[in-house]
Amino acid sequence: MTSPGRISAEDLESVINRGVSEIISREEFVRLLRSGKKLRLKMGFDPSRPDIHLGHVVGLRKLRQLQDLGHQVILIVGDWTAQIGDPSGQSATRTMLTHEQVLENAESYLRQFFKVVDQSRAEVIYQSEWFGKFGLADILELTGRFTVAQFMQRADFAQRFADQKPIAITELLYPLLQAYDSVAIEADVEFGGTDQMFNLLVGRELQGMMGQTPQQCFLMPILVGTDGVQKMSKSLENYVAVDEPPNDMYGKLMSVSDDQIMSYFEYLTDVPMEELAGITNDLKNNALNPMEPKKRLAWDVTNQFHDRDAADAAQAHFERVVQRRDVPTDIPEMSLSELRSRGIAGGPDGNDVRVDDLMLAAGLAPSKAQVKRLLAQGAVERMSQSGDSQPVSAADAGYLLQSGDLLRVGKRRFVRLTDS
Repeated sequence: MTSPGRISAEDLESVINRGVSEIISREEFVRLLRSGKKLRLKMGFDPSRPDIHLGHVVGLRKLRQLQDLGHQVILIVGDWTAQIGDPSGQSATRTMLTHEQVLENAESYLRQFFKVVDQSRAEVIYQSEWFGKFGLADILELTGRFTVAQFMQRADFAQRFADQKPIAITELLYPLLQAYDSVAIEADVEFGGTDQMFNLLVGRELQGMMGQTPQQCFLMPILVGTDGVQKMSKSLENYVAVDEPPNDMYGKLMSVSDDQIMSYFEYLTDVPMEELAGITNDLKNNALNPMEPKKRLAWDVTNQFHDRDAADAAQAHFERVVQRRDVPTDIPEMSLSELRSRGIAGGPDGNDVRVDDLMLAAGLAPSKAQVKRLLAQGAVERMSQSGDSQPVSAADAGYLLQSGDLLRVGKRRFVRLTDS
């Protein structure tokens, strides 16, 4: 770890340009980096869900980079704001969580957060340290500093208002509470995605109102999901989770669209930019098969969250099962006796199982709606004991499977039906 202020031209270039959307203000941020001051770097998260994905990792890697340059990471656990929910582009008010749900999610989130950020050099603070002491007078004083017109400039609020969709008063409070976090810890820099720009700027303005030096706003780019179209999101099922098993992590990264390969490299790896420029040029000129850099990307990210052996094994698994279409040797199994005990197996003698029921029971799909989508997409294949295979269509959801039959869902997921 280096000392704050002693930053090389190469490190500075990487900090302010690689995997960065915008810095407000860039000139002031660079001056602070060179000043020798140990900067207080704020990132807040709302534990409204118990896990994180690679979209979150883009910002976490930047925090780790600045940690290694000697600066202080302060993680704000939004145990109050998570109960409100920040729409951030959502079309409706989110369901409020209980404090117990928030704390349970936070524990899981932190474990994953520290897979990227060095825990020994980070400070974790819960909002309740200050909001637990807030009274009505404090809330009124805070809300009196801004107008409704200012908050209606936020794109998602403006759109919902125009569409005559409800906006809860609590949602208008959300940016104020997030902004006050910056005041409470005297943040020098706050990090967030581009969809958080409004909230970060409110924090910057509130600090100035309350006599503090306004924070710099470090905006990270939004990582496109594996569908190649929309923001990575669990609800859109286009995500790669940080806790993903090695084979699944590698396989999902291999499904990234070709036009997103280089952004994933830039945001999620340390491969030098000069080398990435060469790969980009080779891809553009058709001098390189996209499969090769994609394999390197998948291996690199899997290695980061597991280890070299796991990444090597995941690559070998992908090449055997997906590229060569071999059936893996370690297929998960489900027994008819277990399925009978759960009331799933049926037929005249209780030895038959519907395709859709087995997919749900084996965890090959999280819901009936997803089962229907997979079947409609032609992503399900049945293989008999003799080795014959045939696709299963939506019309075949009720097809009865027997002991020894194998289901393949997508390229990587299998289950075999057994007698015992």
